[in-house]
Amino acid sequence: MKQFKILIATIPFDGHFAPLTGLALHLKNSGHDVRWYTQEVYENKLTRFGITHYPFKRAVQYNQFNLDQIFSERLKYSGQIKRLNFDLQESFVNRAPEFFEDIKEINETFEFDILIADVMFTAIPLVKEKLKKPVISIGVLPLIETSKDLAPAGLGMTPADDLLGRLKQDVLRFLTDKVLFGKSHERFRKILADYGIEAQGNTMDYLVRSSTFFLQSGTPGFEYKRSDLGKNIRYIGALLPPKSLRKPAIDIEAKARQYKEVILVTQGTIEKNPDKLLVPVLEAYKNSDFLVIATTGGSKTEVLRQRYPYANIIVEDFIPFDQVLPYASVFITNGGYGGVMLGIENEAPLLVAGVHEGKNEINARIGYFKLGVNLHTETPTAEQILQGVDEILQNSQYQKNVRSLGEEFRQYDSFELCEKYIFEALGYRKQSTARVLELQHQ
Repeated sequence: MKQFKILIATIPFDGHFAPLTGLALHLKNSGHDVRWYTQEVYENKLTRFGITHYPFKRAVQYNQFNLDQIFSERLKYSGQIKRLNFDLQESFVNRAPEFFEDIKEINETFEFDILIADVMFTAIPLVKEKLKKPVISIGVLPLIETSKDLAPAGLGMTPADDLLGRLKQDVLRFLTDKVLFGKSHERFRKILADYGIEAQGNTMDYLVRSSTFFLQSGTPGFEYKRSDLGKNIRYIGALLPPKSLRKPAIDIEAKARQYKEVILVTQGTIEKNPDKLLVPVLEAYKNSDFLVIATTGGSKTEVLRQRYPYANIIVEDFIPFDQVLPYASVFITNGGYGGVMLGIENEAPLLVAGVHEGKNEINARIGYFKLGVNLHTETPTAEQILQGVDEILQNSQYQKNVRSLGEEFRQYDSFELCEKYIFEALGYRKQSTARVLELQHQ
């Protein structure tokens, strides 16, 4: 089989890095020379994977853990739109020339055949146009391309079903592009113009449309219908990290048999304040006939254990979700995209509570497609948790819907599909016996 030199490049946040790790290992094991450009916070993980790491050199040394230190001005912005605008410009747009100059240097010693990048890696058009390399971008968030049928991405709005609502969507698309995020989009176009590239539209649209292929993690059943889906967009199913081989410290199956229901709760690795989601859940079900398994991401684990020393509560830094979710009656999360898709794949109805970092878009889909309950808040109360879980357990429609979507997810072989499109982007046809679907919205 034809083998290629592949460079992966990602924004240094777990939600952008982790989804591509499983693909990287698949490509490496298929014989391709796979290397990775990202900030040094991921160097140890890449070393464990046996993947050569190229660290940021000219790019600002930021990552998900030091944003407030590197970009301290962001702390002044408490409103969601203002914070999003600042982050768009500083974490993404302004980094494009730095990313590109680093990659140009990498190309001098590792003349890669193709770049694979997460969708918000803003050097995508520069690599494609100036280095003349095919670029595949990966949608690690809900589909961000603008559609005439929808409100703009980022506001967490579900599709309108009447004329007034559609007019409102039209106005919001205009205001978002020209006013709310206008300066950021103008800045990105100016950066590209400095390299002789004329760009139209907003930043996210151009990143999608300038890619050779845009591979959207997820399936059509987890996306709003569009009549104007981009021609270079392909769905690839749930693109997830490799499954953990580490065994949980507890016998989950034996423990689950002792309780009426099992609840798994997480608030991801970025959120360090357990009072937002973990504490309300633990308060709601302490000393009850529900088994609650809480993962902290390594933040204040021991504090929570001492605060909730109940037999029905398990608090761990990390637990392999794929080993717990088959037993979970409800999966409670703040709405990280990878975790949500893993929950769907394991047919666990979701209770979601998250607004920032794009989680409003993810959680809006949970409510819209009735895969669970969206609480529309970052800080739910214990009472809201109880009511949400009760609603899910008493209404079989949630379980039915998530089971149906889980079946759809399993029709897609994500790694095989990605490799297929890599071959196509490079002008080859990959022979495969794997079942691969190319389902698009009509």
